Amino acid sequence: MGSLTLSLSSRSPTLHFNKQQPAYSLFRLSNSSMESVFSSINKFSGFTLLFVFLLSCSTFTCSTEAYDAVDTRENITIKWDVMSWTPDGYVAVVTIYNFQKHHEIKAPGWRLGWTWAKKEVIWSTVGSQTTEQGDCSKYKGNVPHSCKKDPTVVDLLPGTPYNQQVENCCKGGVLKPWDASSFQLSVGSAGTTNKTVRMPKHFTLNAPGNAYTCGPAKIVQTTRFISQDKRRTTQALMTWIVICKF
Repeated sequence: MGSLTLSLSSRSPTLHFNKQQPAYSLFRLSNSSMESVFSSINKFSGFTLLFVFLLSCSTFTCSTEAYDAVDTRENITIKWDVMSWTPDGYVAVVTIYNFQKHHEIKAPGWRLGWTWAKKEVIWSTVGSQTTEQGDCSKYKGNVPHSCKKDPTVVDLLPGTPYNQQVENCCKGGVLKPWDASSFQLSVGSAGTTNKTVRMPKHFTLNAPGNAYTCGPAKIVQTTRFISQDKRRTTQALMTWIVICKF
């Protein structure tokens, strides 16, 4: 099968049909044409090439500085440990870990929120408080600490009475790098076994000047606790974690 070859001359390009050329050489520049092309390139002066380079830099932003990539492993991890079952729910210890190397949560501190999966309520809390109680009008006598579907929890201030504290609480929401903050919840109208309990969803974490995005809660291996004398180990009944990032 023949092919077409494009030849360039000083007058005008001409198209020739070559019967013995393979089909993939449809367009080919002759040697004289190639010399003409490189000759044209050599006519660019140093100033012209510099102008082209500066133009490309202004368009695509040239830079001689280097920046460290953001460490995507840095995050704030929320761990929710179910410690015991109650007649209508459970008692849990919630711990917020700041795994960010260079980011401190400053006063007025963190605000942790979520949405309950069912109709759960917070009977009581130690080491923290909710910002709103919500509508608890259906309860007679013993009224929950919070009946909101989407409660927001904040840390207590330093100087809180000792009987209202848990370990790592009461720092006014301040959370330094590689530090932790904890509080305890008694949750009612909830599941009372590993199969019936439902994890909260739509977690939110707010801090001064920082906006975090939190993923869904995920069940993980239960947390183990070692006694102070290191002679006994206990473990949570159920544990889930939530990862929050910038």
